[in-house]
Amino acid sequence: MKQVKSISSLREQLATVRQSGKKIALVPTMGNLHAGHLSLVNEVKPKADFIVVSLFVNPTQFVEGEDFDSYPRTLASDIQSLENLDVDLVFIPNSSEIYPDGNEIDTQVSVPELESIYCGKFRPGHFQGVATVVSKLFNIVQPDLAIFGIKDYQQLLVIRRLVKNLNFPIDIIGSATVREKDGLAMSSRNQYLSETEREKAPLLYKCICEMANAINNGNDNYAKLEENAVATLVNAGFKPEYISVCDSETLKAPNNQKLVIIAAVWLGNARLIDNVAVQH
Repeated sequence: MKQVKSISSLREQLATVRQSGKKIALVPTMGNLHAGHLSLVNEVKPKADFIVVSLFVNPTQFVEGEDFDSYPRTLASDIQSLENLDVDLVFIPNSSEIYPDGNEIDTQVSVPELESIYCGKFRPGHFQGVATVVSKLFNIVQPDLAIFGIKDYQQLLVIRRLVKNLNFPIDIIGSATVREKDGLAMSSRNQYLSETEREKAPLLYKCICEMANAINNGNDNYAKLEENAVATLVNAGFKPEYISVCDSETLKAPNNQKLVIIAAVWLGNARLIDNVAVQH
């Protein structure tokens, strides 16, 4: 597995790959890899000839007061995990490589309709940081396809929208959420949970699954379902930011067709997000 830190070296490596007609896949990550990240690699391997994984903790998607400095960085174990999966190349840039003029760059990518609602409302500027760094990675790597986890549902919609609007010739794959045995969605931030909080954490997934089941059984009082779920989680010690039934393609008010339940809550020092598609 090749390890590359500069854009120039990456492009040099990929030029030969591209000239040989191989299909290139990109798996963008912020490192601290867990089974969810590794599942992205395994899912995309049959679809491409050459796999690039990026490890970059992107400073521009952290808002003021968040955990950029303390975000877990486990480079040595990440590289070992990727070698075990026979990844072809890992891109490990530092911040100055991606943002040579500093993080407060003048040119940014914005997806206005999606970036200021839900997670964007509580993390202003977050999705602009995501859209900008993903656009940069797409331009740097120029992959044929890229894969992202569905757990970050709003992020996935933002990326699909920017790919469509900016005419990136890249297929975007959404990969199913990988969960612990008790249902908790895997996340690098789960390690912020105390032992007691970790025992409570699966209640989030249980609540939104119960909402989905109720909708599938004909309950269309979405506001009441949301209210009941919030109350249940508050009583258990969670601090919900939102639990909402939305149109699955726009995150607008439900249209009774394709729906998704999205949620973000705090439990102690951990911010947990999750979602469940509603099939009805």
